[in-house]
Amino acid sequence: MELELRNLKIDRTARREKQGKPITNMIAVAVIVALAAIGLVFLVKKLNAAIPVQVTQVQSPMSVSAAGGQTILSATGYIIAAHKIEVASKVNGRVAWIGVDKGDKVKAGQVLVRLEDDEYRAQVTQQRGQLENLKGRALEIKNGNRPEEIEKARFDVNQAKADLENAKVSLDRTKQLSDSGVFSKQQLDDAQAKYDNAVAKVASLQRLLDLEVLGPRQEQTTQIAGQVEQARGALEYAQTQLDNTIIRAPISGTILDRNVEKGEFITTGFVGDKGAKGYIVTMADLNDLQVELDISQNDFPKLAGNPKAIITTDAYPDLTYDGLIEQVSPEADRAKATVQIKVRVLKPDDKLRPDMNATVRFISEEPKVVSGASVEPKQIVVIPTSAIQGDHVFVMLKEKAIKRSITTGGSSDKGTIVSSGLIGGEDLILNPPADLKDGQKVEAKQ
Repeated sequence: MELELRNLKIDRTARREKQGKPITNMIAVAVIVALAAIGLVFLVKKLNAAIPVQVTQVQSPMSVSAAGGQTILSATGYIIAAHKIEVASKVNGRVAWIGVDKGDKVKAGQVLVRLEDDEYRAQVTQQRGQLENLKGRALEIKNGNRPEEIEKARFDVNQAKADLENAKVSLDRTKQLSDSGVFSKQQLDDAQAKYDNAVAKVASLQRLLDLEVLGPRQEQTTQIAGQVEQARGALEYAQTQLDNTIIRAPISGTILDRNVEKGEFITTGFVGDKGAKGYIVTMADLNDLQVELDISQNDFPKLAGNPKAIITTDAYPDLTYDGLIEQVSPEADRAKATVQIKVRVLKPDDKLRPDMNATVRFISEEPKVVSGASVEPKQIVVIPTSAIQGDHVFVMLKEKAIKRSITTGGSSDKGTIVSSGLIGGEDLILNPPADLKDGQKVEAKQ
């Protein structure tokens, strides 16, 4: 009986197990549905997410002729001064004063430096004294002997003639007495010798008188004149050396570099990095500037006809300057396979500096009137080449990538020339992704 009663008990455990299975299944289904919904949301968001892109604005268009006026060649180089001068001293000396500094503008003839000049002044004084001495000697020779000196010579001649007369009388008397046997032969010889001496003295003094009257010889005059000119040249040289201690600006221009300080020694010979200085300042006329370019030999023929040049600099890319080819090297550079040319900047301003980077675009000549009418110009823009995909580009408009077909027409230093398809001012997408689609949502990178 008890066994039957135990068998009549309800098994609640089995019931709980049967009830738990449907609940677990429902929870699993709910989780799966929730995860699917979340994934769908993320997928939709991903499909609608904007692609980040790099954007630049297309510059304003420029006008070029349909028959010409396009860039035929672009080259980069450096701005140089057409005439750069290193001012050196003509004499050796120590700097006593310097009146300019880097960047100063100077006029031709303006004093830049003064050197110590004590020795040069002393040399001028010495040479001036030598010249005056020789000039006095030349004047003395030119004027000849004084009248008093001539009269003295004449008196000496007359005195000698009187002595000659006395000697003649004494000789005659001695000869008579010698013939009479009163005087000896020795006395006669003495009287004869005295007479001969008197004759010789008269002749000698007469010649001196004649020379006093005639004055100096022509040879003497020529010789002293040469000495005077030599002394005058020495004085001029000493004065020039003294003047050279004052160093002046040879041209009007700007001081690019100052190489000396007060107290430094300057020499005219070759010097190294240390010791005496060889030059004082470097200067140039910054109103006469050029752009130095190395043109490839393959591109050099494009410059035939001396095309117009447009010059820009990296420092001021928005400023342009007109240029003209001024100099072409007569020989090419074999190692670099280039030809050097220099383009003159027609109207430089104070923004341009030597050694600045510069880009020169050579423009084909503008067309002349054809059949009674000039060719209409067309508008072009220049865009970065990285924005081009085949024959089209993408622009960003209202946060969407819009595909634009374009027509290109050559290249310049700033990119590719576009003759149609863009008008300027568009937000151009650079380096667009290869899978970018027309109308796809995009956003500009910050």
